[in-house]
Amino acid sequence: MKNRVIYEGTLFFSMTLEFLDIYMPKQLGRSTETIKSYCDSLTIFRRYLYNERKIPIRKFRFEDCNARIIQDFIIFLKESGNSPGTCNQRLTAIRTYLWFASDRNIALQSAALVISKIPSCKVPKKEKPILSEEALSCIFCQPGHTKTAMRDRVIMILLYDSAIRLDELLRLNIQDLMLETSNPYIRINGKGNKERIAAITQRTAEHLSQYLKIFHPHPDRKNYVFYTKIKGQTGKMSESNVERFISLYSCQAREKCQDVPQKVYPHMFRRTRATNLYQNGVELALISRILGHSSIETTKIYATPSMEMLRTAIESVETPEQSKEKPLWKNCSEEEIAKLCGLR
Repeated sequence: MKNRVIYEGTLFFSMTLEFLDIYMPKQLGRSTETIKSYCDSLTIFRRYLYNERKIPIRKFRFEDCNARIIQDFIIFLKESGNSPGTCNQRLTAIRTYLWFASDRNIALQSAALVISKIPSCKVPKKEKPILSEEALSCIFCQPGHTKTAMRDRVIMILLYDSAIRLDELLRLNIQDLMLETSNPYIRINGKGNKERIAAITQRTAEHLSQYLKIFHPHPDRKNYVFYTKIKGQTGKMSESNVERFISLYSCQAREKCQDVPQKVYPHMFRRTRATNLYQNGVELALISRILGHSSIETTKIYATPSMEMLRTAIESVETPEQSKEKPLWKNCSEEEIAKLCGLR
């Protein structure tokens, strides 16, 4: 009875601060990007309740969070133009928060259980495009000879060569670059604060060294490798800035090379590199380490065989000669043939 009273008096968003500021980073060790995604999802849900359902934050309780209201929220997201994948992200954030709350108050477990049974949206599987060798080369050639153009080219080359995520690249410090060795590499702080090392080619190391001489003549090893200055303040470059110039260069390249897709974005360089490694015979386990995946299952989405690989696989299998079949009904009556055909 006591738990029932606690359950009915508990506001739904009363534990979100602890969930986002303590539980996610300190107990689960989630990255800042993951925490931001969960915060965004819960914020969007809160705004939906207030704007669409006219329920203020001070009145929405855990007992009000039922299957119907969550299903209506998912429908609202879809009608607002969100993809099935985005809808699933929002649903996952609410589920995770509810299970956290139920650990703090056992009376809330029934609410968490109800929401956990809501099925995720079906995400259509589409073969994601990659950049051909000609398209990649054409895009790299688009930046001019200005200081900014040189920076843009180095970013695109590094995105491809190291298969680094955009957020990981923009968080690189000068101390993360190991260029003065026979086998140059970069240290990456990836998802979940997991560190990994990505080897780069000598050519890429030369591009980076030239970039550092121009943009970091007196480097502080803790400075961001790639930065922007706004009103005299130096800070980390935004992801939207990189997305903007990649879109610009890809549009220019498309006029010269028909292989360039209609939409080119930073993650496409990572996917292209991973696919190229697989098609050149690199084992999935090694590709998984290069990409920083915790599971090789995640890496399998990049395991797209080339046409040559498919042709080789088909040609390696000999087609057996079909045996000459004898008709079963050669000496059968009309009724017997009908029975063989499943008829009466």
